[in-house]
Amino acid sequence: MSRISFLDVTPEAGRSYFSNPPKGEIVMLNLLKFKEIAEYSQTPALAPETAISGKEAYDLYMNHTLPFLKEAGSEVVFSGKSASFLIGPSHEDWDLVLLVKHKDAGTFLKFAQNEAYLSIAGHRTAALEDSRLLPIEATIF
Repeated sequence: MSRISFLDVTPEAGRSYFSNPPKGEIVMLNLLKFKEIAEYSQTPALAPETAISGKEAYDLYMNHTLPFLKEAGSEVVFSGKSASFLIGPSHEDWDLVLLVKHKDAGTFLKFAQNEAYLSIAGHRTAALEDSRLLPIEATIF
């Protein structure tokens, strides 16, 4: 089975999400699948001198990204290694699960549009084979 990759927000998904954003705190669920070897063809200026793994490229991305998250008032609340679903599609497996909390959708948007952040985001693209990003709105039972 051929796998379709999802690495960036589509214009349609962005418009849909921000046309009626959730109110209050959101947590972004990130499911991440790394390339065996990071591929920097889209951002050669960020490429290390020697080849590195997708995991190593993602580590570079996170090391550069954490200060921008903190500056925005956001935080990583969980990061963990993943495997196959217990309930879910058997053809999907993920290397890392990441939960990032933002005060609100506007805070997330401000972070995602920060020019300094965007200048290093190529590490993410180089690192990932596939990803999912699911915004989760806080609810009370």
